[in-house]
Amino acid sequence: MNLPVSGDPVDYCPDTEGPWDVIVIGGGPAGATTAALTAEYGHRVLLLERSTVPRFHVGESLIPETWWTLQRLGLIEQMKQSAFPRKYSVQFVSDGFRESAPFYFDEHRPQESSVTWQVVRSEFDRMILERARELGAAVHTSAHVTDVLFENDRAVGVQAQIRRQGDTQRVRLAASVVVDATGQSAFLSSRRKDRHRDPRLLKASIWGYFRGARRDRGRDEGATLIMQTPEKKSWFWYIPLPDDIVSVGCTADLSFLFGPQHGTAADVFARELKRCPAMQERLARAERLGEFLTTKDFSWSSGQGAGHGWVLVGDAFGFIDPVYSSGVYLALKSGEFAADAIHEALSDGDLSAERLGHWQPMYRRGVDSFRRLVYAFYTPGFSFATFLKEHPEYHSSLVDILIGDVFRPGLEDMFDAMQPEQPAPSG
Repeated sequence: MNLPVSGDPVDYCPDTEGPWDVIVIGGGPAGATTAALTAEYGHRVLLLERSTVPRFHVGESLIPETWWTLQRLGLIEQMKQSAFPRKYSVQFVSDGFRESAPFYFDEHRPQESSVTWQVVRSEFDRMILERARELGAAVHTSAHVTDVLFENDRAVGVQAQIRRQGDTQRVRLAASVVVDATGQSAFLSSRRKDRHRDPRLLKASIWGYFRGARRDRGRDEGATLIMQTPEKKSWFWYIPLPDDIVSVGCTADLSFLFGPQHGTAADVFARELKRCPAMQERLARAERLGEFLTTKDFSWSSGQGAGHGWVLVGDAFGFIDPVYSSGVYLALKSGEFAADAIHEALSDGDLSAERLGHWQPMYRRGVDSFRRLVYAFYTPGFSFATFLKEHPEYHSSLVDILIGDVFRPGLEDMFDAMQPEQPAPSG
């Protein structure tokens, strides 16, 4: 078994008769947030999700700035009442055993939003999807979108296979705006051949779930741990979850983890675990739940994020290495930005790429701050501790990125100071 998917399966089957103002493809955090907030504005919204709900997904650690989108969605009290462990900090371990002092987010910003959560994604994603329904969006699961329909260069709807009561129907659904929230399958970017890998982040991960691993106590019990092995060959994440379960994964260059010469995923995980005494100690008495899982090539970006009548959000827009747990935050934030842009575009009758995607240049700059921090993390010989000793004035900027406050000016100065050790991103 893998980490259990919590909750009974739910199959949403509303009436799909349109036309719709907005059709959202994908029911993850980005799609559900877009649907929820666009419906709250009063627009007719249909969300089509291929899977049943709840569904399994990796990526459990939330960073503090997710608070504000969750607050806007009206989900903070529900999060507080959940069993999700509270996350006060992130701690880094270098060379497999050298522990840094934890970054306590509330010491940087002493406010309630600085404490966040480690979530079970099946429960968390379902929570947002349910909120989308409560705010007026129609949600249909077991709905496989096979095509986005265009008239000239304008998206005008979708073609889908929808399953109802054991029967599959092929339907064409009209919409003023189509939102691609299909995650890393990136429906539109893939079909448009506009998906660009980051050549400096050709990474892969092997991960699994363990019960009975050693946890710290008190406010450190829910901390995310990031443990680098010697020479930065690989790194481990350690994310505490409910029911005495932790998510543990190993990330490294694709060629370093996979290939006939390396053995099975379990073999490679064991090999890297031997190089990380701090993680060995935490897992010494733990029981693994099920087989190891793997993923490859997950750092990429789209060249064009919006067009006439369509817009990309979340991982369908782009995704970067998971070391700083930015994925769910960027999904929520892009959904929020897109919902506001869609509302304004529909209200003014202007569904151009410029109007639907006007938020994306700012969003790309924020993503780029995460990306450049990832580049520094992987750069041989670069040390954040050494950098901060030489440039203590950038301590606040570094923590701002760790908490997710990346959509503000001024962060570029810190990366300029990192030169030449940490070169600027290309392209």
